Amino acid sequence: MGDMANNSVAYSGVKYSVKDSNHGDFGITLEELRNLMELRAADALHKIQECYGDVYGICARLKTSPNEVCGTVSVGEEEEEGETGWIEGAAILLSVVCVVIVTAFNDWSKEKQFRGLQSRIEQEQKFTVIRGGQVIQIPIADIVVGDIAQIKYGDLLPADGVLIQGNDLKIDESSLTGESDQVKKMLDRDPMLLSGTHVMEGSGRMVVTAVGINSQTGIIFTLLGAGGDDEEEKKEKEKKEKKSKKQDGTIENRNKAKAQDGAAMEMQPLKSEDGGDGDEKKRNNMPKKEKSVLQGKLTKLAVQIGKAGLLMSAVTVIILVLYFVIDTFWVQKRPWLAECTPIYIQYFVKFFIIGVTVLVVAVPEGLPLAVTISLAYSVKKMMKDNNLVRHLDACETMGNATAICSDKTGTLTMNRMTVVQAYINEKHYKKIPEPEAIPERTLSYLITGISVNSAYTTKILPPEKEGGLPRHVGNKTECALLGLILDLKRDYQDIRNEIPEETLYKVYTFNSVRKSMSTVLKNADGSFRIFSKGASEIVLKKCFKILSATGEPKVFRPRDRDDIVKTVIEPMASEGLRTICLAFRDFPAGEPEPEWDNENDVVTGLTCIAVVGIEDPVRPEVPDAIRKCQRAGITVRMVTGDNINTARAISLKCGILHPGEDFLCLEGKEFNRRIRNEKGEIEQERIDKLWPKLRVLARSSPTDKHTLVKGIIDSTVSEQRQVVAVTGDGTNDGPALKKADVGFAMGIAGTDVAKEASDIILTDDNFSSIVKAVMWGRNVYDSISKFLQFQLTVNVVAVIVAFTGACITQDSPLKAVQMLWVNLIMDTLASLALATEPPTESLLLRKPYGRNKPLISRTMMKNILGHAFYQLVVVFTLLFAGEKIFDIDSGRNAPLHAPPSEHYTIVFNTFVMMQLFNEINARKIHGERNVFEGIFNNAIFCTIVLGTFIVQILIVQFGGKPFSCSELTVEQWLWSIFLGMGTLLWGQLISTIPTSHLKFLKEAGHGTQKEEIPEEELAEDVEEIDHAERELRRGQILWFRGLNRIQTQIRVVNAFRSSLYEGLEKPESRSSIHNFMTHPEFRIEDSETHIPLIDDTDAEDDAPTKRNSTPLPPSPNKNNNAVDSGIHLTTDLNKSATSSSPGSPLHSLETSL
Repeated sequence: MGDMANNSVAYSGVKYSVKDSNHGDFGITLEELRNLMELRAADALHKIQECYGDVYGICARLKTSPNEVCGTVSVGEEEEEGETGWIEGAAILLSVVCVVIVTAFNDWSKEKQFRGLQSRIEQEQKFTVIRGGQVIQIPIADIVVGDIAQIKYGDLLPADGVLIQGNDLKIDESSLTGESDQVKKMLDRDPMLLSGTHVMEGSGRMVVTAVGINSQTGIIFTLLGAGGDDEEEKKEKEKKEKKSKKQDGTIENRNKAKAQDGAAMEMQPLKSEDGGDGDEKKRNNMPKKEKSVLQGKLTKLAVQIGKAGLLMSAVTVIILVLYFVIDTFWVQKRPWLAECTPIYIQYFVKFFIIGVTVLVVAVPEGLPLAVTISLAYSVKKMMKDNNLVRHLDACETMGNATAICSDKTGTLTMNRMTVVQAYINEKHYKKIPEPEAIPERTLSYLITGISVNSAYTTKILPPEKEGGLPRHVGNKTECALLGLILDLKRDYQDIRNEIPEETLYKVYTFNSVRKSMSTVLKNADGSFRIFSKGASEIVLKKCFKILSATGEPKVFRPRDRDDIVKTVIEPMASEGLRTICLAFRDFPAGEPEPEWDNENDVVTGLTCIAVVGIEDPVRPEVPDAIRKCQRAGITVRMVTGDNINTARAISLKCGILHPGEDFLCLEGKEFNRRIRNEKGEIEQERIDKLWPKLRVLARSSPTDKHTLVKGIIDSTVSEQRQVVAVTGDGTNDGPALKKADVGFAMGIAGTDVAKEASDIILTDDNFSSIVKAVMWGRNVYDSISKFLQFQLTVNVVAVIVAFTGACITQDSPLKAVQMLWVNLIMDTLASLALATEPPTESLLLRKPYGRNKPLISRTMMKNILGHAFYQLVVVFTLLFAGEKIFDIDSGRNAPLHAPPSEHYTIVFNTFVMMQLFNEINARKIHGERNVFEGIFNNAIFCTIVLGTFIVQILIVQFGGKPFSCSELTVEQWLWSIFLGMGTLLWGQLISTIPTSHLKFLKEAGHGTQKEEIPEEELAEDVEEIDHAERELRRGQILWFRGLNRIQTQIRVVNAFRSSLYEGLEKPESRSSIHNFMTHPEFRIEDSETHIPLIDDTDAEDDAPTKRNSTPLPPSPNKNNNAVDSGIHLTTDLNKSATSSSPGSPLHSLETSL
């Protein structure tokens, strides 16, 4: 069903194919074809016979020959302050516009890339048709009415049609009808084939009768597109109802519901004709994930910095105002003159502007831009490494990954079955033998048997690009056998030309029960020969003879069979090979013709030609990639549907398992048995015992995959919560991809649903691309840490300089526009410079940071404070002694509108030079000494440092009044640069101090601890968790808790009073507020019970806040505990109360709580 979405392009591509053509040219109209395709089984057969005679009648009217010529229906393509006062405001506006434009452009280019990939994938989807007597593969969008299409096991039908010829054809129509039983298709019973259905067995040919929006799936699409808007509101309501129902269920039910959501998801891309609206609605409906690790840490850090900045700016303004007022009116004893009021107000405004400047400097505005640029740059570069990132934060989350659950086929292996061993003429070849080593007679049997006894649609075509691998078309196992013929330097096509498909006498196609395929040939002399191939354990049992070393048949006894099983088949199987037995049997001409329908009598008494071992070889680059992952602290697990022996063998070859290690390889059944309790419910404790040692999960269903991923993510046994990446390609992998922290879908083999559920698409389906994603993810994290190290040094220095300068000299040494240049422009450029550092292999030599590792480590804190100390010493020396050092006029205590001074320009210039050189220091965050290493690999960095330097010269020399700068001499410039370069030497000094000795240093920017998040907030369906929102909720909880306590205390008092006044009328009037609170008609927690909660399923955690639950025993009152002393008081009262009859006030108190 998921693949139906793939066909959406086909439908749009040929939407008007028949409509636009002239019906007069054909003996059948579009309406007639549509009506015909809506009929089923006997009705359809009756209609065909009545109106057209038979299928060939339809072919004739469509002017197509069932055997050669294709339809001639044309395909219509669808068109597809004073004078300088404005500077501050403009500068701020410009920087905001920059941030917005960069973010928007980045989102647009990402969407464009994704669309491009989608269209490329859709163009690559091909189907086999017969045109002009030639079997060709065409994109499904090019299929037209009247085409003769070849269908085989495993195909998803792209168009409607009527069967012309079929061998044991069985179709799964569940995607259209919902019926899970396979439908047998026969010419004389049910010849109708529908688009969007899967061929489960057999093969055949059909004439295409409807494509695009006229096919059955197309009609459904059209209905969905038309009715989508009207039904949207209804669906919303239904979803809400379902959600509330779902919350009452157990975890098990929730998992089932999730699986159903996965199924519902499949239909969502089809909501609208062009897919745009559908996507939008879908995004709105989807539950958002918790914020990514980095987002969480950055939000927390930004809040901390913001609070500190606000405090500093408020203190600055208060000190300035108090100093001015006390100095003017107290010390100088000046009276407040009415005519001087505007001047006083100007001073106050100036103080306010200084306060705002301090705040602006304290808050790192460049931070969101640094994150955006870093992610955008990484995403762009990752595209070259075959990673198409759909969700930006996935890129950074990947750097924290601690576990990867990978598929086997196509990801770890090449997805090209190949014969690697063979047992021919009683000899076991570990490599494919030379053709000369095999007797001619055996070779003839082998080559004819493989060529004829396989679907003629299976082929090996030359590579599309030079130096590429030959293309395998059709069944993979048969392609491996055809590859064996090519390895033996023979050509299967010559045999097929001699024996065309039409001359095959009888074909027993492969199915899951038979596990073999047999083809009967009728010879010219009337004799028959049958070739058979299949699973070795099944075909060998039917062999009574075997070809000897000379190529002559000899008797094959059960004892010999056991020998072959022990010496050949088991060793092959232990290496993870799939064993196939090839055999034949002759029926002499004189004997009566066998009963062909009695298969058991026909396919027996065979002569064994060979046993071959087939495997899907491991991709050559995978073992190295897995080694890198393990070195980087990432555990790789294989989750596959293949059998456990193959899985174990492949995992040994990949390096997931190493001989002699104590790790688990389990099958899906055993895994389920171990994680479920007696009631069949999944228990987290059981999963926790299992997953740390589990490395291979074989014969696993998509549900097992989802269970494992969820179990690992929810586990709390390790110190850090696991961050799990998952690969998947099938529609059924959707839930696991969605649940994982990072979902990787396969770009080539993946279905639309898998891609839709994923975060990153691997355009080459290769595991080594995941390792590159890890590298880029870690690089993003480090880039942002580098930027923070640089930015916070600037901030600490600027804030202290502005604050101290303002308090001592009543003026900030750095003016507002200069601050903006330092803070917004320089920081924006620095974020670009530091965020575009390319990743290096050394990133893979350390363990993942994990969720709780702080963004600013103690080493970084040492660098920030160390460099800030140097810069403050330099700035304050210049500020208070600069005029003596340089023999210039002092800039301190200048009047309100004084022109810019040389003194303050030197302070500003030196400050900027120190930041410029500190930018080079910021390139290393782990205490490395060589800060210049690889600096020329990053052209952007070099350009920006140089560019900033040039602009700084222009500002100082020509900035004048707008930038509060005065021209400097060459000597003053050299001093500024010299003091700036001092930061590089100072950096070397700082790196010699061991961080371990500086115990007083604190880390900052921790991730959100698991215990800080209330259990309910970790529920799957909650919206994205916002830290500010969490603070608000915490406030609400405390507010309601306070109210609850007051109410409870009032009730207790009232309860005691009422027991005193029993039988008498109560003294309070009904309108008293106390009494009002005690009456159950109006209780705050009646109307607002659920406010402190986010998800009501976790009853045990929040029992005390729910009305009808039993009170818990007292426990220490933590911030997030909704247990409060009021309830405990009541509990104790209940114990001591003698009467708690239903009518008593105490009883009402009990029930209300």
